[in-house]
Amino acid sequence: MQMKRILLKIGSNTLTKETSQISRGKIEDIGRQIAFMKDEYEFIIVSSGAIAAAKQFVELEHHGAAIDVKQALAAIGQPHLMRIFQENFRELGLSTSQCLLSYSDFDNLDAKANIKNTINVLVANKFIPIINENDTVATDEIQFGDNDKLAALTAALLQVDLLMIATNTDGVYTRESIENNKPETITSVSGVQKLQKEISASKSTHGTGGMQSKIEAATIAQTAGIETWIVNGLKDNFIVDAITGKSNHTKIK
Repeated sequence: MQMKRILLKIGSNTLTKETSQISRGKIEDIGRQIAFMKDEYEFIIVSSGAIAAAKQFVELEHHGAAIDVKQALAAIGQPHLMRIFQENFRELGLSTSQCLLSYSDFDNLDAKANIKNTINVLVANKFIPIINENDTVATDEIQFGDNDKLAALTAALLQVDLLMIATNTDGVYTRESIENNKPETITSVSGVQKLQKEISASKSTHGTGGMQSKIEAATIAQTAGIETWIVNGLKDNFIVDAITGKSNHTKIK
């Protein structure tokens, strides 16, 4: 049986559990679920969190524009973020690997082929690719998107079966329910057009995307024939609960 391939995008808010530092408990929760399902599913992770990881250790003096400082923080934090993934996943019998990508890679046919081939080899050898933007040379996701678009482009390139975006809500809520302060999840929708009029422009605490960038990511995935789920990554067991239909989340078919 060919295993289903899931690209899991984890935002900064999920990884920090909406605090000021990376949550080892959340990374362990993610690893435990992947270990539980590894015989049925292949996982590729696109993870934010490098800047949040750095802020636990350093406070940089400002010798440049704010974006330059964020790039420097990302460069400091990325090895720490990978170490936390590696330590927690290794205890669960999972092997990890790092892939740093930038948008220019997706405009280059040779680079796209190399990315696809490398990740396929890693997955075939039971190494979980953990992908982040190469923030030293690119600033797209620092400024806007929190890796949502990067996840969608990668999902399309690898032709995954499902793009799962973990955020801090139970999927997309109807605008009316938010205005009434009684959030109600839109559980299933064909295409993204209906969602556009429901979402607000607000952004999350650590993340830079908000729901708009997730809808844009779903649009990229839809063009590639890939279903997108927007799930609540703050909850324990969120991957398994989404797959087994035990949680409220939005499916964009």
